[in-house]
Amino acid sequence: MKALQKVAAMAISAVCVVSMAACGGTGSSSKATSLTYPSIKLGDTGKDITASIKLFSNRTDMTQASYSGKNWKAYIADFNKMYPNIKVTIETSTNYDSDALTRIQSKDWGDIMLIPAVDSTELSNYFIPYGTYSAMNKVVNFAAVQQYDNTVYGVSGGGDAGGVVYNKAIFKEAGITKLPKTPSQFIADLKLIKEKTSATPLYTNYAAGWTMGAWDAYIGGNATGNADYMTSILPHTKDPFSNPHDGTHAYNVYKILYDAVADKLTEDDYSTTDWEGSKSQMNQGKIATMVLGSWEVQQIQAAGDHA
Repeated sequence: MKALQKVAAMAISAVCVVSMAACGGTGSSSKATSLTYPSIKLGDTGKDITASIKLFSNRTDMTQASYSGKNWKAYIADFNKMYPNIKVTIETSTNYDSDALTRIQSKDWGDIMLIPAVDSTELSNYFIPYGTYSAMNKVVNFAAVQQYDNTVYGVSGGGDAGGVVYNKAIFKEAGITKLPKTPSQFIADLKLIKEKTSATPLYTNYAAGWTMGAWDAYIGGNATGNADYMTSILPHTKDPFSNPHDGTHAYNVYKILYDAVADKLTEDDYSTTDWEGSKSQMNQGKIATMVLGSWEVQQIQAAGDHA
């Protein structure tokens, strides 16, 4: 229900710009955008609107009837119970990160989208504001992620911890009693796993494609400790991929993968990795670590209780 509330509130914000009269506007964009996310009452605000809006998303899987979770069709059906006169269409892309940046430049993407890698100083050039940070921080989590100058332009769909998913039993078998705190310590532990167990130390899941994006995702806050690094600092940094000589930043994230491959600490054939199979393999003690997020833990645990 919380997910529906977020999507519905974002939709109503977008619709009130498309149909200003329905929200009391008189043709002034300033009046249309004066509606804030915290002030929206679902099922009441904008209930008389008749409009069509489009959502542009990366979730291609949710367009499929075979999707095991709640798909877009189900979300739209629930939304239309509250707003029967608002037609919502969904467009998805398998290459969303690149396509989204291209589309916002051309202004050809619709009304609601997942915000791509836009410099925070430019958010106001592409998106309408949802409200002040102080107001938004009271009603949504992670309000600071897409905000600039105390104004919030995006609402997080969820949150999880990014890092390394690991098998506790394999670490114990390898004699590892403390989790690594530096890239060099992590590589050293992978070598112990290779030496003392039969498990694959680091499974890249390369063949899946999207799984490799985790490495790119972790060069920001994970590697720098700064939540604003990707949007406000990286675009203005000279030589951001150089070695800072302190074990942090992009250089050392990518060096972990480079060293693991060079030292033969990954699967034998990266081209034949199996994402779905990797979850049960980790549970069975065949895989020691994977670089992903906390969201994956539940899926692994569903196959057993070792990870």
